[in-house]
Amino acid sequence: MTNGVTLNLFCCSKMAAIVSLSAESLKEKLTRELDAEHVEVDDTSANRCATSFKVLVVSSKFEGKPLLQRHRLVNSCLSEEMKDIHAFEQKTLTPQQWEKEKQK
Repeated sequence: MTNGVTLNLFCCSKMAAIVSLSAESLKEKLTRELDAEHVEVDDTSANRCATSFKVLVVSSKFEGKPLLQRHRLVNSCLSEEMKDIHAFEQKTLTPQQWEKEKQK
């Protein structure tokens, strides 16, 4: 039981320390800095304490870039936020790839 309390206290204190870190704030920043036409951000952390996220970013800035470069663009955009994120999953698509994905 003590471990559960400790974990919850850690999550709550972590949450207090990163009040500005949220799915919405990440979405706004990715949209703005990557000129993204579509962004989805899900907080996948336990109790929604903003330590784990899954994102989908659609941007023309990804045109002609391999997957690693696309992910580096996203990671660079969120470099400050990444200091407080425990797990981060991303999917990066060009607008053309996104159109094909939506057809499935």
